[in-house]
Amino acid sequence: MSRKDITSGNWAVAEAMRQINPDVVAAYPITPSTDIPMKFSEFVADGLVDTNLVTVESEHSAISACLAAAVSGARVMTASSANGVALMHEIFPIAASYRAPIVFGLVNRSLGAPINIHCDHGDSMAERDSGWIHIYCEDGQEVYDTMVMAVRIAEHKEVLLPVFVCQDGFITSHCFEPVEFMDDEEVRSFIGERDPLFPLLDIDNPVAYGSLALTDYYFEIKRQQVEAMKNVEKVYREVAGEFAKKTGRDYPVVDSYKTDDADHIMVIMSSAAGAAKDTVDRLREKGHKVGCMRIRLFRPFPAKAVVGALKGAKSIAVLDRAASLGAPAPLFTEIKGALYDAGIHIPANTYVYGLGGRDFFPHNAEEAFMDLINNNLNPEERYLGLRE
Repeated sequence: MSRKDITSGNWAVAEAMRQINPDVVAAYPITPSTDIPMKFSEFVADGLVDTNLVTVESEHSAISACLAAAVSGARVMTASSANGVALMHEIFPIAASYRAPIVFGLVNRSLGAPINIHCDHGDSMAERDSGWIHIYCEDGQEVYDTMVMAVRIAEHKEVLLPVFVCQDGFITSHCFEPVEFMDDEEVRSFIGERDPLFPLLDIDNPVAYGSLALTDYYFEIKRQQVEAMKNVEKVYREVAGEFAKKTGRDYPVVDSYKTDDADHIMVIMSSAAGAAKDTVDRLREKGHKVGCMRIRLFRPFPAKAVVGALKGAKSIAVLDRAASLGAPAPLFTEIKGALYDAGIHIPANTYVYGLGGRDFFPHNAEEAFMDLINNNLNPEERYLGLRE
């Protein structure tokens, strides 16, 4: 039977890992993701899992160990944040190219400098073209559920790609809230056993990883990754649909809130969607037809679902918790590209908010909505909550 508990986002990840019982976890601590390997190490010490926990001297070594284990046929998980994620960067595209289905609890934190331990999405956005699937979660329940689903998605034969399961540092990772946990056996039945394709340790069918591929094959290998990424959304929908039947909790690729009749729609990701939806309710009480769309699956980008949710709007506000220095912010760029490809022109404002963990309040969301309502439309990047 399922059970409810009051827990944090990080502990929800660790509990999902306990239930999944991966073969290998290699990790190195960094705030604010440290609680994940710390809590999981307790499960290892108490004999509650069969996992080989590999403690290493750096994040680079952690992801390298994960990659080696994954291509050997093991089910592998890890976690990190911020500059730890940045230190892993060398290995991320290699893991994607090796089709290593690593499930990674990424707790979003600002990249230094200056040193800042609080949340923004700069760490994961820096990896948006590394070949990894990106899923962004709003609360602890979604974090737990997504960790379970991510195993199935990553290991699917039509995908075989690593997955970032992203949550907002401290805001979600350390906030204690009710989470409903599935029964251990129900989780293990849902994910099944890993059936690796071309494992390195299958000595009867020898393979090589790390081979040299120059101009003759490199391009074709990258095309295979492109095709695998194209399969993700279909597989995601299948897995999420099966999960919804088991739990009653549904996770579409985009979460639309009161957008059906909305003239003005805010696009946002992760925990800030709560403040945005609260603002939608208050403005609707005043007669304003507004709505909110939260992007859940960011890579691959679900362009058709985005266009379907936005196509009836008169104007949109896209809020990024990351800055793309020298170019438009990343989520805004994706939204505009999806609309352009669909032949739809909707005036769109772009806002950057919450860098370095700066609080995002309902009045910040209202400021962006009122710009739309008052027809204060301008493609120049604006900033919410910034002292100027």
